[in-house]
Amino acid sequence: MSKLRRLKSKDLRVLALFLKGKTTDLHREYVLKEGKQFDVERCYDFMKLSVLVDNNTFIDRYFLGEPALSFFIEEGDKRILFDTGYSDIFIKNAEKMKIDLSDLDFVALSHGHVDHTWGLTHLIRLYMEAKNENMIYKTPAVIGHPLVFESKLFDSIGEIGSILSHEKLNKHFPIRLSKEPVWLTDQLVFLGEVKRKFDFEGKDAIGKIVTEQGEVDDFVQDDTALVYKSSEGLVIIVGCAHSGICNIIEYAKEVCQEERIADIIGGFHLLDPPKEQLEKTVQYIKEIKPADLHPCHCTDLASKVALSTVADIKEVGVGLKVEYV
Repeated sequence: MSKLRRLKSKDLRVLALFLKGKTTDLHREYVLKEGKQFDVERCYDFMKLSVLVDNNTFIDRYFLGEPALSFFIEEGDKRILFDTGYSDIFIKNAEKMKIDLSDLDFVALSHGHVDHTWGLTHLIRLYMEAKNENMIYKTPAVIGHPLVFESKLFDSIGEIGSILSHEKLNKHFPIRLSKEPVWLTDQLVFLGEVKRKFDFEGKDAIGKIVTEQGEVDDFVQDDTALVYKSSEGLVIIVGCAHSGICNIIEYAKEVCQEERIADIIGGFHLLDPPKEQLEKTVQYIKEIKPADLHPCHCTDLASKVALSTVADIKEVGVGLKVEYV
């Protein structure tokens, strides 16, 4: 098969188990009967993403929403939490989805803003209570950019960065900070610091960041993304894309040595963007021809409408589950 079709969750799990030699006779019979439909050599390599937090929730799905973002990702035998939202609703929504957040391998942070990191305090409580009750748990490693825990200030609000310092969080979870790409699995990479190629995005400061040199304009250098190498191209998972959605895509292609884009999911940082930025973003998306787009969180309606003229826009809300082979 030149192109894999999207597989149902049952098909993927059975085939993954088959490849690892752990199937029952019934499963083995199922694979031998149905396996001709699939490219079996690639079937173990799949990723599943569940939206735990977004501004929106799906109709008739009684989850909680907030202007924030958190995704749960399963890739092979690894379990990754991408951002933690603003409050504890990522935990409440995960419980409704029957997702166990006490069994994580990594917590990957897109950047340090409140709507992506303030849930960390609730994650600490979850693990502390698991320890106290002698429950089974796995301690995840936290992955982020070296600036992700630095204090971020905004005039009218005050602190908009992480309320946990590196030192305090490190008492609960091991932390790895890197400007360079970090491969979490053979197929999934944390990009590190994104190269900013284009002059129409990623240029505006958002408040100040407190560094060893004092308070300086914050261009959100800690903004980054995850990228999954699927059989149909790259799946790019973004938080807010402060570094520029087009910059992120370009850097993802460079790091992964792949030109095809299967999907981009997350915040595109297109909230009432300047006319030039939106026009050039739409033109860029038209040129790269992604199979799908899942813009959400910090992407306004007008920007989604503009993007829909050149790409297949999919709806996003808490409860969404997507799979990539």
